[in-house]
Amino acid sequence: MQKIAIYGKGGIGKSTLTSHLAAAFARLGKRVIQIGCDPKADSTSNLLGGQPLTSVMGYLREHDEPPQDLAAISRTGFGGVLCIETGGPTPGLGCAGRGIIATFDLLEDLSLFETFAPDIVLYDVLGDVVCGGFAAPIREGYAEDVLIVTSGEKMALYAAGNIADAVENFRDRGYARVRGILFNRRNVPDEEEKVRAFAAARSLPILADFPRSDAINRAEEEGRTVIEAAPHLPISEKFLALARSLLTSEPQES
Repeated sequence: MQKIAIYGKGGIGKSTLTSHLAAAFARLGKRVIQIGCDPKADSTSNLLGGQPLTSVMGYLREHDEPPQDLAAISRTGFGGVLCIETGGPTPGLGCAGRGIIATFDLLEDLSLFETFAPDIVLYDVLGDVVCGGFAAPIREGYAEDVLIVTSGEKMALYAAGNIADAVENFRDRGYARVRGILFNRRNVPDEEEKVRAFAAARSLPILADFPRSDAINRAEEEGRTVIEAAPHLPISEKFLALARSLLTSEPQES
């Protein structure tokens, strides 16, 4: 079982990239779980036809007791990907990070990994603040590899640096490593130069370089990924190439 956490600044496109990567792994015949660790609970929508999924925190608020089985808090999406959302607290009440920790504890109680037996587990994690529950995938040993999504925008690179530092701080415990960077272009001035300089300074490979894509936007309007909607397009092949690369023992720079 390969466990990958995908971090990035809010709004950088990490959920889009995560769901596309999940679809690509599924297209390659892998059993995949995607766990959205964001209070918005929309990480998996493009795998579910745009339909919302009851989050773990939402279920707990509504029923005031934990679910008795996985079916109550999960749904199977495109390619057989098992979709789960942690969700968050009522706005203004509680801590979203604690929701992630509570979700992970519950999934262990429900024997998620033993029951589903995945090849790949993807955690889609908000990376603006890498502390508390948002650090759980790397701090508690849930993820082995971390992918950092960034553009050439100043705040995206700032968040990427914080994420890399957080992973480094836990490295001596034998937890996750940063596998590399996913470059999600925003077409800002000198973008490629900035991202490549950041990667070089951190000695990290750029695993994939994704251009802005109208095809992705059109597919998302339909609640789908391009892997499902237009598998023949070059942008779809980029995700499939990334998935193949991640299945190898060592990262391959794009």
